[in-house]
Amino acid sequence: MSIEDRLDATAKNIEGKVQEAVGEVTGDQSEKAEGQAKQAQASTEHAVENAKDKLKEAIDKA
Repeated sequence: MSIEDRLDATAKNIEGKVQEAVGEVTGDQSEKAEGQAKQAQASTEHAVENAKDKLKEAIDKA
């Protein structure tokens, strides 16, 4: 697992949260939806990294 990949996903998640909040405050539903989409993508990226870690652990134990 790459720490850089995790950091990128975390940054994307934070960016999405801010974008969603701005959309909520301004009433811009498009902005809000884009923020939510970024958060979902970041969540998926974290899940992929977790799966890579588990696979690596399993291989190392074998």
